[in-house]
Amino acid sequence: MSLGLSKIIHVDMDAFYASIEQRDNAELRGRPVVVGGQPDSRGVVAAASYEARVFGIRSAMPCAEAYRRCRHAVFVAPRMQHYVDVGRQLREIFRRVTPLVEPLSLDEAYLDVTENYLEMPLARDVARWLKATIRQETGLVASAGVGPSKLIAKIASDLDKPDGLAIIPPENVAGFLETLPVEKLWSVGPATAKKLHALGIRTAGQLRELKPEVLARRFGKHGLFLHGLASGRDDRRVTPHREPKSKGSERTFAGDVVDVDVLIESLTQQAERVAGSLRRIDRKARTVTLKVRYSDFTTLTRSQTLASPTDSARVLTSVAAELLVTATKAGVRPVRLIGLSASGFASEDEPRQLELPL
Repeated sequence: MSLGLSKIIHVDMDAFYASIEQRDNAELRGRPVVVGGQPDSRGVVAAASYEARVFGIRSAMPCAEAYRRCRHAVFVAPRMQHYVDVGRQLREIFRRVTPLVEPLSLDEAYLDVTENYLEMPLARDVARWLKATIRQETGLVASAGVGPSKLIAKIASDLDKPDGLAIIPPENVAGFLETLPVEKLWSVGPATAKKLHALGIRTAGQLRELKPEVLARRFGKHGLFLHGLASGRDDRRVTPHREPKSKGSERTFAGDVVDVDVLIESLTQQAERVAGSLRRIDRKARTVTLKVRYSDFTTLTRSQTLASPTDSARVLTSVAAELLVTATKAGVRPVRLIGLSASGFASEDEPRQLELPL
């Protein structure tokens, strides 16, 4: 899939959770809405309406801080199953256009519309159809980016939010990337951005001008990949069925917890949920990861790889509890959040060791 041959759309819903709440409750329309915990809880912001974002409220911000920034904001408890149902409705609309749909989350997806059921030769017309159909059938607003690759389409979808539509044809890619901050490139996180800044590289255009061998010495294969992205090369395909890489669960406590027994009880409940998720996708996991966030927001993870992959809640609980006791300061430092995840899935055709009851 080379540059210029593909027509990719990235659809991203605007303030998804908050927009659903405003759609369903007329009293919330035009008001700053925060979906998450209450201001006096230990919860965090799951989503904020655009009216709330004016006050600097963002996802993952503590709800108490959101309240300090906007005293008249309306705090709404999340309705996750309802959001999941709306997400399914969106995917059904996407699949009327093409079978090549790659969901990234409930509210965003890539679509390869190089060939499409609508028989529209121009991807921009497909994007307009998607935006109009979503608004008509769900009452929600979507932004869309159109480009010759996933990289360009995703960046474009964020340019004119909310209700945006940005189209970057192949011949405009080089100019589009010239002044683009390197932080906007896929796979460039804060640590990589800091290293690039130290080299005097702040835009994709500057990154493109750097010799590939220099990047390779500094970043290895990732450096060559970044140089390709900065040059507009992105051969990642739109993949309809994305294999899950992990399953997890976590809990933020209403008050700080020092009692290890309480923490292990929470891990036991989480292990049951994770094990159930593994069985539903017919996978067993090799690695168990414990996540602990202390009362001062310091967060750590500790992992253990198993000799044999498992989907047993008992095994997950045992490993996580051992990590909690031996590799953290639980019981000494108050804990705000605890989580458990399972990853490193065994493939379907991989021989599996039988688990015999003793």
